[in-house]
Amino acid sequence: MTTTNLAFIKDSSAEWLETQYNNRKRVPEAAGLLDRWAAESAATRARLKPGTALPYGSWGEKLDVFGVTGRRSPRQRAPVFVFIHGGYWRSLTRSDHSFAVEALVKAGACAVVPDYTLCPTVTIPDIARQIAEAVAWTYQNIARYGGDPQHMVVAGHSAGGHLTAMMMGCNWQQLDPALPANLVTKGLSISGLYDLAPLQNVPFLKGDLRITQDHIDRASPMHWARPTHGELHLAVGGDESEEFLRHQAALAQAWGDMRVPVAKVLPGLHHFNIVETLNQPGSVLQGMALDLLGLSPTSR
Repeated sequence: MTTTNLAFIKDSSAEWLETQYNNRKRVPEAAGLLDRWAAESAATRARLKPGTALPYGSWGEKLDVFGVTGRRSPRQRAPVFVFIHGGYWRSLTRSDHSFAVEALVKAGACAVVPDYTLCPTVTIPDIARQIAEAVAWTYQNIARYGGDPQHMVVAGHSAGGHLTAMMMGCNWQQLDPALPANLVTKGLSISGLYDLAPLQNVPFLKGDLRITQDHIDRASPMHWARPTHGELHLAVGGDESEEFLRHQAALAQAWGDMRVPVAKVLPGLHHFNIVETLNQPGSVLQGMALDLLGLSPTSR
């Protein structure tokens, strides 16, 4: 299989699927990186002092809000960066990912980092509903933290990248008639997965995710009708598996240039260190985020 083949081979062996999707096995230093993320996130919260464990939605889940700390007029509301964590919908928490928003907050953004209930307690469509409620909460409440609800970027890594794409196609008025139909118009998906079908048979995932055909139909953005508004920008590491590269290429093809105007493969980065570059000045990924937020170099 090559990265130019956009069709998934449905009879792929369990062994092959494991090599493609088990990122902790692909990256030997993954455990140490995750420990570092947790430590750096605790330090980030100590420095930025966010509003923590704020309840949202109908499930009683929590989110953290990082108010504005950058050089910005107090009368000017800040662009909002909602960051959705990864972990294959079955592990990790918002508290492991505070580090991912620090540089953007210091540049003048307001950031929101939500939790969600993990599989197998809930299904992936349930998680998408929770994240939609977190985004709706942000729209309705972020002004009190200095954020601009009219200028929101939703972003996420891995499973969070999938959930970001889900937000681009959400029927917001079905969730709440008071919400605008085009609530989310800008997204940044990092190393996302956009078709649940291959994950049904991945050995280390299938027991927790319990993906059904209904889940595939409802929560595989790659197979949706093309969204009618907004821009989703994509990035994946050049050292990631063929399947992660394929997911990105296939979504870009399915949604077209108007909806996916940017789809970058970042050389030398794997599934874990790619997200760390959000904090690296001059990195491609940080530049993508700042451009979506409308933060110029003079704001940084």
